[in-house]
Amino acid sequence: MNLFRFIIITIVAGSVICSAQNVQVGAGSYGTVLPSGAVGPQFSSGAPAYPKVSSSFQKPAQTCDYWSSLIYPFFGDPFSNNIFAHPMNYRAKSNGLQIGYTTTPVFAAQDYLFPFSQQLTAGVAGLSASNAVTDDYGDWTVSAMWDDGTRRLKATFGHGLPFVFFTLSGGNASVTCNTTPTIWYNQRGVIGMTIEGKHYGVFAPDSSVWSGTTSLQSSLNGKNYFSIALLPDNTPATLEFYREHAYAFVTGSTVSWSYNQSASKLISTFVYTTELKESGNGNLNRTLTALYRHQWLNTLDPMTAYEYISVAGKMKVFDGNQFSTQLAYEGVLPALPDEGIYNKTDLLAMVNAVASETLPASGNNSGTYWNGKLIARFAHLVNIADQLGAVTQRDYFLSQIKARLQEWFTAGGTQSYVYNSTWKTLTGYPSEFGADKEINDHNFHTGYAIMGAAIVAQFDSGWAAQENWGGMVNLLIKDGNNWDRNDTRFPFLRAFDSYAGHSWEAGHGDFGDGNNEESSSESMNFATAAILWGEITHQNDVRDLGIYLYATERSAIEQYWFDVDP
Repeated sequence: MNLFRFIIITIVAGSVICSAQNVQVGAGSYGTVLPSGAVGPQFSSGAPAYPKVSSSFQKPAQTCDYWSSLIYPFFGDPFSNNIFAHPMNYRAKSNGLQIGYTTTPVFAAQDYLFPFSQQLTAGVAGLSASNAVTDDYGDWTVSAMWDDGTRRLKATFGHGLPFVFFTLSGGNASVTCNTTPTIWYNQRGVIGMTIEGKHYGVFAPDSSVWSGTTSLQSSLNGKNYFSIALLPDNTPATLEFYREHAYAFVTGSTVSWSYNQSASKLISTFVYTTELKESGNGNLNRTLTALYRHQWLNTLDPMTAYEYISVAGKMKVFDGNQFSTQLAYEGVLPALPDEGIYNKTDLLAMVNAVASETLPASGNNSGTYWNGKLIARFAHLVNIADQLGAVTQRDYFLSQIKARLQEWFTAGGTQSYVYNSTWKTLTGYPSEFGADKEINDHNFHTGYAIMGAAIVAQFDSGWAAQENWGGMVNLLIKDGNNWDRNDTRFPFLRAFDSYAGHSWEAGHGDFGDGNNEESSSESMNFATAAILWGEITHQNDVRDLGIYLYATERSAIEQYWFDVDP
């Protein structure tokens, strides 16, 4: 869809919607038309943004992912920004996919970075596309598509995969190296080569021939597929091991989880679907995947001896299409327990002081983020007041939270939510920190509102019922991290990267250093709020979503931010 067509569709659709409709959800509602002066997702130029997808793309537009610059080029690159899929990194260009591997950190901006580095570019000879689009995605894999009218290329890659898989038409397969490679193996369509100290295997159909050195081409023996692997070393045995897996093309990636309540264990299962392009010659219909540290420390599945380097530490290679991790879940609390070791008079005085405040309906601190934080502040004071026996103050805090949430949960008011069907997202207005124009931080903002609703539900289950205000709370959770694959109003797990083990917060991720998780504590707040809301309202699927998010992100935080293990 080009920009002109998008604008025309938006104008026509807007003329219909404006005469319509707010969507009722129990006692609440959300709008489908922006408030006056508000904006939805944009490009940096200020033009309305549209998902950059192929004509066959059928899924909800995914944002806040490691590859999101491919679908949402905020800064205008029609291809992509740097994509860090670990152990490999990629960037789409007009002539194909740049591929690289970074092993040495650079100290800059008071941090150790593993910057993008490129060793080769793969594509179709003569390809000169005007853009690259998203053709499909899995839970941690993605497929990009190039089409210049004569030549077409599709590339599938993802977190953990040491392979990238290509299908093509309209010309020879092309692999162009940055510098002259050392080719140490070249037989029956298989290339083993070293470029700038990095080892790669190139795997074409059996009996294919590659010609050239720095710039390699092959007709693929009349077929339309090949793969490239990052190799841990340059031995023939390693090349053969990877060759056996090179024709199992990954077609999807799916995570699932279950919570064993009696053992307080979270079991997460990661599954690849594969299509074996070529049988015989010992080829296997299973792939290889490199597990991050938070994964291999918590799995019972055996690892191979192969390893890679990444910004998140050592990655270990697993041979197979499915592995599982197990994490302990130690519970969350709606409030700290009252142990009585404090000055009750002073604490009550502070509670009384806050009980004279109101939650703002307009002006300063009335947007989704700051208003949400104030709602959460009152929510935590509810249980403190209750422990102190300050019933009047407790009920005041509850009444303020209800009033403010009910305003947010009613379409058309000064604080309300609007659904964007193009980007499959529910955004609160007034908006802050790019939640509107960049789809940033939705789980941060709504996590505070969900926390407020969970505390209200402790004291008023009727208010929290789905037929009353609870339906809107569930929608906020789904917008941040949808647990229901059948509900295509939102992408599955928008903010949470199931493979990396933590959230991403930029809707577009269109930065040279990749996406960011700027506040893991606020992601944990969202998870905690989902746990409490699910538990208090007897929705085990919501509770278990929260437990999955909480236990998984905790394991990532411990390994990558706190370095709890040597």
